[in-house]
Amino acid sequence: MRGRIVRVSGPLVVADGMREVRLFDVVNVGPKALIGEVIELRGDKASIEVYENTDGLRVGDSVETLNMPLFVELGPGLMSNVFDGIGRSLLSIYEHSGDRIGTGLDTIRLDHKKLWHFTPTVEVGANVAEGDILGTVQETSAMLHRILVPVGVEGVVETIEEGDFNIDQPIAVIKTSNGKEKVCMHTKWPVRVPRPKVAKLSIDEPLITGQRIIDTLFPIARGGVAAVPGPFGSGKTVVQHQLAKWSAAEVVVYIGCGERGNEMTDVLREFPELVDPKTGKGLMERTILVANTSDMPVAAREASIYTGITIAEYYRDMGYNVVIMADSTSRWAEALREMSGRLEEMPGEEGYPAYLGSRLAGFYERAGKVQTLGSEPRVGSVTAVGAISPQGGDLSEPVSQATLRIVKVFWGLSASLAHKRHFPAIDWLISYSGYNGKMDNFYKTNVSYEFPKYKSYIMRMLQEEAELNEVVQLVGFDVLSDKDKITLDIAQVIREDYLQQNAFDEVDTYSSIEKQNKMLRVLYTYATLASQAVENGISYEKIIDIGSRAKIARMKYTLETELDELDSLESAVKADFAILENKEGI
Repeated sequence: MRGRIVRVSGPLVVADGMREVRLFDVVNVGPKALIGEVIELRGDKASIEVYENTDGLRVGDSVETLNMPLFVELGPGLMSNVFDGIGRSLLSIYEHSGDRIGTGLDTIRLDHKKLWHFTPTVEVGANVAEGDILGTVQETSAMLHRILVPVGVEGVVETIEEGDFNIDQPIAVIKTSNGKEKVCMHTKWPVRVPRPKVAKLSIDEPLITGQRIIDTLFPIARGGVAAVPGPFGSGKTVVQHQLAKWSAAEVVVYIGCGERGNEMTDVLREFPELVDPKTGKGLMERTILVANTSDMPVAAREASIYTGITIAEYYRDMGYNVVIMADSTSRWAEALREMSGRLEEMPGEEGYPAYLGSRLAGFYERAGKVQTLGSEPRVGSVTAVGAISPQGGDLSEPVSQATLRIVKVFWGLSASLAHKRHFPAIDWLISYSGYNGKMDNFYKTNVSYEFPKYKSYIMRMLQEEAELNEVVQLVGFDVLSDKDKITLDIAQVIREDYLQQNAFDEVDTYSSIEKQNKMLRVLYTYATLASQAVENGISYEKIIDIGSRAKIARMKYTLETELDELDSLESAVKADFAILENKEGI
């Protein structure tokens, strides 16, 4: 069906003669066949969100509907690739049109010519259901791609063979109740439609990240959702790099949504150079990038997070744990605001559309831990981390507030901590995790029964420090009692020797949960004995002068293979306090 353009307003095009088109159908606009999506219908007029530059369009140009929604191709070739906001491979586009993205390049998605070696995992005659694993493809050296029975297909495997195939060639034939279904290695899926699952499971274990302040104080659950708001220079990107590199996930999907071109360039340069600590190979071998910079068409920015979450769900359905990072949802919301304004919708707070909250929820709710489709139970998860870039660091603005009503974890980055060179600059006084209570049983069972106690103690000491700092600002440090001085010293040890972590140090960049537990035990032992010593009349100056106090400052650099040294350090702390008490005659 063809329509005719009657209005062009930036990325918004209005066409008439579109009575039979459906909402969210993809259309080709103008003589260059620009890719667009129908976002509003009024009578026979359709408002179309065009995902490419609309320069040169004129009233009267034709619009042709493709009778299908915006989709992403899913199959071998996703991993290590870089896509734009609507799922087109930027690597393929670069080969096709050079440095500048051409128009009407809708077909450049996955490589349909490359051969992949398919190894069956079922035999002829096997009964299979939707979501069952038919075989595998070694997509990269770090990723085994599982080829699944397509959604809606079940029956008996009539033929299946091992060999080298491109993604369009059938690798199996399944005899169904309605005939025969040829299965190839790729599928198409509408980006705005969540992929099906059997059930959403309760969250009962943390996603270990190796970042002490996160794992100890503000853990995120596997399958959970988190927000990372912070002003410019507070370290959002480094936090996301650390999560990508060290979190206990098999697949990473990174969405650069409306970020500045130079920042996205840094990501595109740095990610391929990062070494995956799990495999010793490049991190890109288990990473997919979706890049849509601020100078690219604003409409595609709105679609980019749906493209990313659909890819994440695809690998989740294989039984993998996926981490998806959107940087940043603020820029995505700005795209929503721009399109809403061009549609002349009634604006909400600060001009954002009234449906901002529901759209954000629609994205974050697609995260979770699920039982996937298939006759044999598999569990996969998608953990979503959204960065927020509030103007001036104002967390009262609509995007931050709408996000905080949805997510369970809030890692609030502080400009003041960043200026003090304290990284990660996560402010423990404003951050929180709604998974803390649910994670306690996991920590007690798998780490140490004492771990939750250490965590509670740390938070209490940091809060007491904040209260005492207000007193210090009024009357000075010297007038404090020794008990209060020791409280401040303990809090300083916690901040500088535990929470502060150097992402660029080979040892300190990652701390296993076992190392974190041993470090916490050393800190708790020091804090408990120091507090007891003050109560027994030993002065603050003598306590902080013990020999093991300096060793505590260096314990973060203990190698993972030498964690017994932390047990020895705990013994040294006890011995130092015993010697001090003997000298004081206690």
